[in-house]
Amino acid sequence: MLPLHLIKGKGIKGIGLQNIKMSVIDEVKQRTDIVEVVSQYTSLAKAGRTFRGLCPFHSEKHPSFFVYPEQQSWHCFGACNTGGDVFSFIMKRESIDFGEALRLLAQRAGVTIPSRSEQGAGRDKKERLYQVNEATAQYFHNLLLNSPAGEKARNYLASRGLSPKTIADFQLGLSPNSWEALKQYLMERDYTENELLTAGLIIEAEAGKTHDRFRNRLIFPIFDAKGRSTGFGARVLDDSLPKYLNSPQTPTFDKSSSLYGINLATAAIRQQNMAVIVEGYMDVTTAHQNGFSNVVASMGTSVTEQQVNTLKRLTKNVALALDADTAGEEAMLRGVSYENTLGAEVKVIILPSGRDPDNVIKQDTKIWQRLVEEALPVVDYTFNMVTAKLDLTTAKDKSLAVGKLLPIIAEIKDVARQDHYLNKLAELTGTSYHNLERALKGYMHRAGKPIQERITRAIRPLLSSPVEEYCLALLLQHPELKDKSGNLLPEYFENSENREILIAWQQANDLPSLKEKLDAAIWEHLDSLINKSLPANQIERKYANCVLRLQERFLRSLEAKREAVLALEAESGGTAAELAKLEEQGIEVSAQLGEVFIQEARGSGAKEVGK
Repeated sequence: MLPLHLIKGKGIKGIGLQNIKMSVIDEVKQRTDIVEVVSQYTSLAKAGRTFRGLCPFHSEKHPSFFVYPEQQSWHCFGACNTGGDVFSFIMKRESIDFGEALRLLAQRAGVTIPSRSEQGAGRDKKERLYQVNEATAQYFHNLLLNSPAGEKARNYLASRGLSPKTIADFQLGLSPNSWEALKQYLMERDYTENELLTAGLIIEAEAGKTHDRFRNRLIFPIFDAKGRSTGFGARVLDDSLPKYLNSPQTPTFDKSSSLYGINLATAAIRQQNMAVIVEGYMDVTTAHQNGFSNVVASMGTSVTEQQVNTLKRLTKNVALALDADTAGEEAMLRGVSYENTLGAEVKVIILPSGRDPDNVIKQDTKIWQRLVEEALPVVDYTFNMVTAKLDLTTAKDKSLAVGKLLPIIAEIKDVARQDHYLNKLAELTGTSYHNLERALKGYMHRAGKPIQERITRAIRPLLSSPVEEYCLALLLQHPELKDKSGNLLPEYFENSENREILIAWQQANDLPSLKEKLDAAIWEHLDSLINKSLPANQIERKYANCVLRLQERFLRSLEAKREAVLALEAESGGTAAELAKLEEQGIEVSAQLGEVFIQEARGSGAKEVGK
């Protein structure tokens, strides 16, 4: 949704029950992609860095509903004229409260929400999941090596050239052709059915019955960097579909942050100061068997920023060895982002057409070694890919090259590297450097970095919001402020849990009745606000300043979103009425911001609140 979403997954710092309780909410946020959730209710189309579609809350012909994946938020510019995070979306769409929305999203994300009596056992429960995964991996591995049913899988692995040592190193296995064999095996060893469901090892079918998830498949256990068994990948041994099946999202397994083989590759990556990312399980096993132990796999998905961050702890040198189409997409859409994350160049290993690392290495390890050594920096690869389709002797194609490559150069944060590629583009197109430099600055001003960074800063939802929590703490600890809260609106709060506390506080007579109105999942967060240490002086002035800050933040966010939508509408040929409506909204927001600035100017110390 730092991914997913820029800062997700950081959690709430500190210790105690509050941290345990809040970490559950944060874990649901971390494991939930708002684009995926919203797409279940309305069709979304890419629009720049956002997604847009018809609003699922009211009838409309022209899409006015926007989803912001980097910020994990949404906003409707139509009849709703409101927005929020993934919790508020589900609450509004399903007509349910925060607790129900939390549990619904947690179930989808594979996050177990402990009851209050279970909080202290949360860490032990997760450890149990690692243990049941390890027991499952050993069970599957033993079946592959020793059972008559494993002969077909053993023959398949032999045909792929894998040695007994490689099979043992990666703990490859076989799931039996049975609906309940694994379930019975594990339950006999005192693992509960609920634990198996939470680990994603069994599936709940109709009438509450459960059965094994993996049946008659070659099994690739997936481990984290600490060597803990987190989940499984599985491949069919015939032509049935799906060819590959992975564990679902669970408290121990997140596909977007997992790297297959990382447990066996860590030492080699550190030693060689380089990591190679491939796509498939067999690419990794073949590479390691042939001495290339710095290879890991993204397991068939696009490489994610979480995966790059995992490798960043080991090396800054990363090379992508993906098929031609995928490598091209990665280079165009994500390559510079990876480089900005690493603070170093990302390279692309250019594979022969129709070949993957598995069969290249089997054919000749020297060819693979040469391809790795000749890997191109991702931006150079992108330059080659774009210009290969153009005739740079013509003015038209020179212009196309500049139009496609200048936005990529604009994304490079390193000034020296940005200058290098600006020079390269000038040389390729025969355009003067100074003209390109002016064009780059113009591009960044009109549709690039400053505006995008401003929008990102304005609408990025934080896992914790100091100013929101400071304001709530003032209200909770000083009941006399309630009469002065008329200007404080729920929509000023980006985090649904904080918004829920405000709404309940507005309806409650005292703290006990407030707590009764809130879901138990928010209680510990509420307690932390009630016990938050606050200065005792000038309470009313600090509260007034705090409200102004929240109002200013809300209006700036709305202005930035509207500005981006207006640009998209103008670019796509929006109707005069639609453009006029957006302009009118902008005038109204600007007027409200102006009033806020006047009020802030009358006071003092507003910027110190919540720091």
